[in-house]
Amino acid sequence: MTWLIWLFLIVAALALIFVGLNVVGAMRWTGATQAILARLEAKRLPASPERYDPREIEGLPAPVQRFFRTVLTPGQAIVTAATLEHSGRFNLSPTGEQWKPFTSRQRVIVQRPGFLWDARIALVPGVSVRVHDSYSYGEGLLHAAVHGLFSVARLQGGGELARGELMRFFAEAAWYPTAFLPSQGVRWAAVDEHSANATLTDGALSLTLLFRFDDAGHMTSMLAQSRGRMVGKEVSSAPWEGTWSNHRRVEGMTVPLTGEVAWLLPEGRKTYWRGTVTSLNFEWSL
Repeated sequence: MTWLIWLFLIVAALALIFVGLNVVGAMRWTGATQAILARLEAKRLPASPERYDPREIEGLPAPVQRFFRTVLTPGQAIVTAATLEHSGRFNLSPTGEQWKPFTSRQRVIVQRPGFLWDARIALVPGVSVRVHDSYSYGEGLLHAAVHGLFSVARLQGGGELARGELMRFFAEAAWYPTAFLPSQGVRWAAVDEHSANATLTDGALSLTLLFRFDDAGHMTSMLAQSRGRMVGKEVSSAPWEGTWSNHRRVEGMTVPLTGEVAWLLPEGRKTYWRGTVTSLNFEWSL
């Protein structure tokens, strides 16, 4: 029976080590999360103006006017911040299909543009990767760590990384649509009866995305002609597209609750994110 005792002790020790790693990892990750959130809030700006006036959309491309009339309410307050929770599946393979379930919490500050996506992707039962994806003050961050302890990727800085993260903020403004208003710094240019280009500038960064709309005025997709993409340790550029669906009224605005994001590669469309908003709370100018 001695070998059974030793086996029990080994299993118990491994279990204690595993629990300890999870506890330490969670504490360290929480600390890093709070530091990023504090940075987001540090230079948060008030909304100006404080209310949406439909007169500001006069002269915009027809599909953009239809969008604002559909999703906003005249005289409503401007969104200054939002907190979202998601669930869905994430494809970890850049070339194949390795879909894993994820849950996430996202904090967005509209002025000055910034966000933090704090996600947990389950690899196998009991083992997960924690991910921080963030933009603030002209700097991007992408950090992934097993159990929040063992880093498997860490990128931080300006340039193409920051540009890609600001692009994500802009693309996801469908969840906080007053951020698309001209008064919030967005410039719109006509393309056709169902699409328009929008340009956003933050500091030294300026980017343009193509947004598409249906006949009802809902935003159905966005497209970037080029966005940086990590494949192993190499960075390349490819068209990047997100599609939106399941539009619902939330706190007086119509927003999409379901979406997916993909790279448009020479060999075909490569979808890597499919998710649903499970919770959405706004902070307002008034």
